[in-house]
Amino acid sequence: MGVVNVTPDSFSDGGRWFEPDAAVAHGRSLLAAGADLLDVGGESTRPGSARVTVEDELARVLPVVRALTAGGAAVSVDTTRAEVAERAVDAGAVLVNDVSGGLADPAMHRTVARLGVAYVAMHWRGHADVMDTRVDYDDVVEDVRRELAQRLDELASAGVDPARVVLDPGLGFAKRGADNWPLLAHLDRLGSLGRPVLVGASRKRFLGHLLAGADGAPVPPAGRDAATAAVSALAALAGAWCVRVHEVAGSADAVRVAAAWTAAGTPAGAPTHPPTTHPPTDHPTDRPPDRPTDEDVTT
Repeated sequence: MGVVNVTPDSFSDGGRWFEPDAAVAHGRSLLAAGADLLDVGGESTRPGSARVTVEDELARVLPVVRALTAGGAAVSVDTTRAEVAERAVDAGAVLVNDVSGGLADPAMHRTVARLGVAYVAMHWRGHADVMDTRVDYDDVVEDVRRELAQRLDELASAGVDPARVVLDPGLGFAKRGADNWPLLAHLDRLGSLGRPVLVGASRKRFLGHLLAGADGAPVPPAGRDAATAAVSALAALAGAWCVRVHEVAGSADAVRVAAAWTAAGTPAGAPTHPPTTHPPTDHPTDRPPDRPTDEDVTT
């Protein structure tokens, strides 16, 4: 999943793709580099960022979604607002990537149920301006798993088909730096909920701190891509359904390495399930068609 930030204040690219034409061109370059999905977002979720109006968010994302889907791209919309989700799906998006898991907008779950699209529910404890104050866990892996299980129950109660749901541990969101590593090391615990798992580690603070030099200064976001690719390879080996990244080529190569590694260790004649990169329709090991169709828009 390649990231297309249509924002002036992203932590990773500082607004380089804020103008619609620049965002569309960037999305196409990510596709050429190996992206299977393009995640278009119009509101920054970096720590401390302020919210934008729904009108501004719509103005940012809709032209980009329309242009990319018109060119045949599979597009997800990164939003916490039901209205933006619905308008983006109308414009061609096939997946709603909600970092709040539906907690930010009470209408989101009902809207997703009505639209019948694939939905990513991320672990979340509050908007960017407060999330760093909500980082206390008894056991970060078990607490995140339990809270995501609650999201699954709420989605089912709202009429969302569980087969269309992807879970995301929310790395960096209401997490201390050290809390992200157990979540990555125990992706199987999240996978035990029976849904595909999306991993979004790309360029995040905990990688910058890991790579800090002798002076203790974190490596800036643009210097974290090799570490991101390493996470992508390990996440693929651990069974992740998808990785969300800013720089696609390195992670695409890393996932190919992981797939070859896995295949080499699979007994002859045993079924293999290479990573699928399109929104789920049933079980995480199913392999949906390569591109969405009118009859099955969630593949």
